[in-house]
Amino acid sequence: MTTSDASRYYLPEPSHWPVTGSVALFCMALGGVLMMNGMVTPGAVSLAIGVAVLVYMLFGWFGTVIRESEAGKYNKQVDVSYRWSMSWFIFSEVMFFAGFFGALFYMRVLSVPDLAGLEQKLLWPEFAGGWPTAGPGAQDPFTPMGAWGIPAINTLLLLSSGVTVTWAHWALKQNKRGQLNLGLLLTILLGICFLALQAYEYVHAYSELNLKLTSGAYGATFFMLTGFHGAHVTLGTIMLIVILFRCLAGHFKPDHHFAFEAVSWYWHFVDVVWLLLFILVYWL
Repeated sequence: MTTSDASRYYLPEPSHWPVTGSVALFCMALGGVLMMNGMVTPGAVSLAIGVAVLVYMLFGWFGTVIRESEAGKYNKQVDVSYRWSMSWFIFSEVMFFAGFFGALFYMRVLSVPDLAGLEQKLLWPEFAGGWPTAGPGAQDPFTPMGAWGIPAINTLLLLSSGVTVTWAHWALKQNKRGQLNLGLLLTILLGICFLALQAYEYVHAYSELNLKLTSGAYGATFFMLTGFHGAHVTLGTIMLIVILFRCLAGHFKPDHHFAFEAVSWYWHFVDVVWLLLFILVYWL
C-alpha cells in the first residue's frame, strides 16, 4: 500500500511486542514487590531484567512502526487513530497519578488529623498529627525533603525542557532541521540531568535524612509519587532519543510528524505532573 491508497486502512500483522511488554512490566512489578519485602538481591535482578526487556520492547516496537510509516502504509485515518490512542494513553496516565495524589490528599486532610483526634488519644496519646509524619507509633524519626534545593533545580530543568521541545516542534514546522535537532538534544540532556539529580536526592534521603520508603505515610507517598514520575521521565527520555535519531535520519515532514507530536505531548504531561509534585509533595 502507498500513500495514495487513502481509502484503505492499514492493519498490521499479529505482533509479539505487546506480550514482550507485558513480561517486562511483570518482571518490574515483581522486582519492586520483592525489594519492598526485604528480598533486595532477587528483587533488583528481576527489576533489572524487566527494565532491559522494556527497553528492548520499546526500541523493537518503535522500529516496526517506523518502518511501516516510512513505507507509506499510514493514511490520514491511521493518523487519526494514533492521535486518539495517544490521547487515551495520556488520560490513563493522568488517572494513574490521580490515584496517588488522592491517597496523599486522604492522608493529609482526613486520616492523619483523625488519628490525632480526641477519639484516638487512648490509642496514641503522644501522636500530635500534622504533616509530614510517618504516622502514629513510628519509632524511626526522619527529616522531610525540602523544596528549595535539588527539587527546585529539577523544576527549572523540566520547565526548560518544555521550552526546548516546543522550540524543536516549531523548528520542525518551519523545516529548520538544525534547530530541530539542537532543541531535541537539549531536551534530552535536561531530562538526563533531572534523572541524575533525582538519583542523588534519593541517596541523600536514605543516607542523611533517614527518609526511606518504610518511613510511614510520608515516606511511602514521597517515594511512590517521585519514583513513578522518575520512571515516566526515563521513558520520555528514551522516546526523545528515538525521535532525535529519526530526525537525524531525515524522517518527519512539516505537515506529517505525529510521532514527534506524541512524544512532545507526553513530555509536557510529565512537566505538569512534576509541577503538582513540587507544590504538593515538596513545598506544602
